[in-house]
Amino acid sequence: MLKLVLRRLLIAVPLLVAVSFALFVLMRLVPGDAAATIAGDRATPRVLDQVRARLGIDRPLHEQYFSWLGKAVRGDLGTSLFSSQPVARSIKDRLPATLSLTVAGMTLAIVLGVTAGMVAAQRAGSVADRLITATASLGLAVPTFWLGLLLIVTFTFRLEWLPPTGYSRFGDGVADWLRSITMPAIALGVPAASVLARQTRSALLEVMQRDFIRAARARGASRTSVMLKHGLKNAAAPIATVLALELISMLGGSVIIEALFNIAGLGDLTIGAVQERDLPVIQGVVMVVAIFVVLANLAVDIVYGYVNPRGRQG
Repeated sequence: MLKLVLRRLLIAVPLLVAVSFALFVLMRLVPGDAAATIAGDRATPRVLDQVRARLGIDRPLHEQYFSWLGKAVRGDLGTSLFSSQPVARSIKDRLPATLSLTVAGMTLAIVLGVTAGMVAAQRAGSVADRLITATASLGLAVPTFWLGLLLIVTFTFRLEWLPPTGYSRFGDGVADWLRSITMPAIALGVPAASVLARQTRSALLEVMQRDFIRAARARGASRTSVMLKHGLKNAAAPIATVLALELISMLGGSVIIEALFNIAGLGDLTIGAVQERDLPVIQGVVMVVAIFVVLANLAVDIVYGYVNPRGRQG
């Protein structure tokens, strides 16, 4: 297992370098001039040249990239063009809110999705199975922002249970944190729960038809016991794959949810950076997200290696 993890980490290094280079080039192809934005519309050509020299964007592209990469591996992602604040510090300040939202949404998705999928698989063809399948399809069809608005209308304006916007840090009090994160987590987690429910049902139905499952049932074990002890473990690989994809999707979907619920996370930081064409901030955020994507894929590989020992050799 250790060899598998080390091998995947070694593969991740050139992958992240390739992503960083592609991102760096694409950012420079975006229309607009950061120097002109900073200097203002009335800036003279001489002033613009001075601003470009100060920002380092007057140098050849490869020099800019290797200078940025050398600093990035040391944790220096540059400085915001507009706030003059280190990008790493901005990300560090905003990351807890995004991670908190993502973890809460993913926890909700796993609990609801896997449980619903197990119930549907155990009672395949029943009314409960059809109801869960229909609900999962509805959860996939409802737009995230519309679900968020519906939650605000219901739990804030009608029931007056939860605050409509804002985020309270976990360290400031668990109760306040739960009140602030509940609706955003539901809006973010329901689509993922729907996907997980369908995938769990499908994977378990396939596993439960295998010979070793029939042998366990023939020895007198109940269907529920066999599903929990043997079914889930053997269905874990496809479920983990979908889980990793949904985690990546959540990181992207958090942009909309953070804007809707006024949460100062990476999504809010990214929107502001795009509007101001703050390239260092955009690059820093995307690289952080890319690292999380690599870690999510690594987690899937570990699950594969655990449930399928032959996969550890790959």
